[in-house]
Amino acid sequence: MNLKLIDTHTHMYLDQFNEDIDSCIKRALENKVVLSALPNIDSSTISALKKLMNNYPDQTLGMMGLHPCSVKENYQSELEIIYQELKTGNYHAVGEIGIDLYWDKTFVKDQIFAFKEQIEWAKDLDLPIVIHARESLQEIFSVLDEVADKRLRGVFHCFIGTAADAIKALSYQGFYLGIGGVYTFKNSGLSEALAQAPLERMVLETDAPYLTPAPHRGKRNETAYTLHVAEKLAQDKGLPLEKVSEITTANACDLFKINV
Repeated sequence: MNLKLIDTHTHMYLDQFNEDIDSCIKRALENKVVLSALPNIDSSTISALKKLMNNYPDQTLGMMGLHPCSVKENYQSELEIIYQELKTGNYHAVGEIGIDLYWDKTFVKDQIFAFKEQIEWAKDLDLPIVIHARESLQEIFSVLDEVADKRLRGVFHCFIGTAADAIKALSYQGFYLGIGGVYTFKNSGLSEALAQAPLERMVLETDAPYLTPAPHRGKRNETAYTLHVAEKLAQDKGLPLEKVSEITTANACDLFKINV
C-alpha cells in the first residue's frame, strides 16, 4: 500500500519516550508516517525538542511557541526566550499556542495576550500557527475575528467541537482541522460533527504521548498510531485509505510549506 502520512502534532521529545525513541521512530516509519511535527511547550522543553530534531532531521519538523498552560507570572520572559529561538529560522510553525480554560483560568487574560503576541510573530515571519483550544473555542474565535487577515494561516490542533464550530473554524482562510485520537473514540461525537467538513481542510495528528486512539486507549500514544486516525477517516468518508493519505499529506505540506 502506497501510503505517506504526516503526524502534524507529536511531543515525542518528552520524557515518556526517553527509553525507546529509536523504536518509536522506526514504528512510525513502518506505519507509513514519514514526518512528525514537534510543537514546543515552553522554555524548559526547547533543548529536548532541538535534540530530537538534530537526531532525526529527516523525520521531524520543529515548531516554537508558548503553550497556554505555561502562561504564568513570568510569561513575558518566557515569550522573549521563545521569540529569540523562533527567530533562528529553524522552525516551520508558531506553536503550540492558544487558550486553555480546562486546567486553570487564573491567567486567562495573560493567555489571550500571549496568544495575540505569538499570532503577530507568525504573521511577520510567514509561519502558520498551531492552536490549542481546550474548552475555549469561542474565546479563540473571538481573537481570530479580531486579528485574522490574509497573512494568517494555521491549524486547530485536536479539534473538538460541534458541526457549527467546524464551519466557523473553516471560515478562516488557510486554516485546517487537526484530527487525532479523540476522533476514534466511540462517544466523541466527532464523526457526526465533522461529517460535512471536507477532507481537503483536515490534517492528521496524534498529540503523543496523550489522547491515544482506539484500539490502544489507555496506553502511551505514539506517532505510529497516526495510521489509526487515517483509517477511521477513510471509513467515515467512504474513501480508500490511500486517498486519505494523499489528501491529508498534501494539506500538511501546504500548511508547513514543505515537500515530502
